[in-house]
Amino acid sequence: MKFAVGYQQSEADEESFVGIIKDYREHLAEIYFPWVGASSGRAALGRQRGLVDWTAQQRLEEDLLAFREMGLKLDLLFNSNCYGAKAASQQLENEVGSILEHLRDVAGGADIVTTTSLAVARTVKKYFPEIEVRASVNMRIDTLEAMRYVGGLFDSYYLRRDLQRDLAYVREVSGWCAENGKKLCLLANSGCLRCCPGQTFHDNMVAHDAEIDEMKNIEGWTPHVCWNLYKKPENWAAILQATWLRPEDVHHYEGLVSVMKLATRMHNKPRMVLHAYANRRFDGNLLDLFEPGFSPAFAPHILDNTLFPPDWFQVTSTCDRRCHACGYCGKVLADVLVKME
Repeated sequence: MKFAVGYQQSEADEESFVGIIKDYREHLAEIYFPWVGASSGRAALGRQRGLVDWTAQQRLEEDLLAFREMGLKLDLLFNSNCYGAKAASQQLENEVGSILEHLRDVAGGADIVTTTSLAVARTVKKYFPEIEVRASVNMRIDTLEAMRYVGGLFDSYYLRRDLQRDLAYVREVSGWCAENGKKLCLLANSGCLRCCPGQTFHDNMVAHDAEIDEMKNIEGWTPHVCWNLYKKPENWAAILQATWLRPEDVHHYEGLVSVMKLATRMHNKPRMVLHAYANRRFDGNLLDLFEPGFSPAFAPHILDNTLFPPDWFQVTSTCDRRCHACGYCGKVLADVLVKME
């Protein structure tokens, strides 16, 4: 099993992202990336509060060509949770087509398009049938019925991350995908809360990030459930009840998923993430692997990844997810939570 890695542009004083990818090429299958200025599941690439990085487009194209020459597949993201008034428009259709045609000219084209939009999926299927269309993790597809409903639009699916620790269910979904000519993918290192009630609100905020940046917003308020929750240590066990998979445990998914996604688009240490998952081992603060990462919320404490009990995966991959009636994660937290002097 190999990994899909999220693209980020390196600044002049930073290590080359292309160089990092080259070092771990044998462990990677895909690079996923947004288009410059386009809405996606993160802040727009190359633009912020009216400031435009006029070199971003050229650097993106050069980097994509480098990835292509390494033999990596290119996965273009149209995974914004909201496209506003353009959601079912010819404007969006034209925009998608224009970008894909240009990408074909400069880097041999996209191999995959990952999207939350049924309109984008339909457009790619109609005009670019050679491209694999993948359902974004933000669609929260969690049943075989849901996969079947949109089977005419999608060739592969990210399973809803809230279910990916249920290994028996992953095996069942994987079997269905194999029987129906589909592919199954997972996201390894999301720091998000399991079944977060604020996900739709947050994803919509990200989709409208450029507009929100221009508003005078509520002062002194954090609009994210997770960061507010972790202000109180009595809630810290929730981090262990989340959806991430430790590097030591990804081998359990061999043969079940086509590719495992690593969230690195906004991560400040992408090499560390790639190294940990490529080597199936991490000896540091587990919080540092996540995106979003919560090291500041837990400081001066860390979650020592070397202290997890041997039965961690066996228990968490077979439990009934009735966290309110179980104390296992609380007990593990007491073992792995270390206060740094």
